[in-house]
Amino acid sequence: MIDDFVFVDELVPEIRWDAKYATADNFTGQPVDGYLVNRIVGTRALCAGLARARDHAAPLGFGLLLWDGYRPQRATEHFLRWSQQPEDGVMKQRHYPRIERSQMFELGYVAARSGHSRGSTVDLTLFSLATGKLAEMGGDHDLMDARSHHGARVAAEAQSNRRALRRIMGLSGFTPYETEWWHYTLTDEPHPDEYFDFEISERVISAEAAPER
Repeated sequence: MIDDFVFVDELVPEIRWDAKYATADNFTGQPVDGYLVNRIVGTRALCAGLARARDHAAPLGFGLLLWDGYRPQRATEHFLRWSQQPEDGVMKQRHYPRIERSQMFELGYVAARSGHSRGSTVDLTLFSLATGKLAEMGGDHDLMDARSHHGARVAAEAQSNRRALRRIMGLSGFTPYETEWWHYTLTDEPHPDEYFDFEISERVISAEAAPER
């Protein structure tokens, strides 16, 4: 079954990516377990959907930039351990200014069994094909705040760009997650009941589904 997982950039030309959890530029302030390289992995079905999204975005002057795709289950367990540690304030103002880190799971910003671990969920944004600049969205990736919800009151340009992304992804076979404007899941995902736990490395190797708990 692992043969169904590939590096997205190999099947979807012209896509950009910045795998935040492979770096310290994320809400934990450190690289996350399971992300050994800055690459995005997903199912072949996810890649086909993203190719459709790329083609819908281009006539609007946009390209796609991915922040996350497949997420090893061990990464979610890393998030859980981190959420139980004392607050150090390093990433709070940027990523969770109005909640405590211990509330991330109960408020639905992080899930104990993430759809990302099934391989057909993606975090992404738009960028201008003309300038390469990221589209204004009224808040950054992993801003755990009401401003990130679909329907939040944000500036007109950001609202327009969020609507464009939602329309692009809807036309391409994806369903939005209502509290995160950047999070979309393939509606007809190939592994809806399986959570995988193989590491993301330069060579995607065989793995088994993470055991149910």
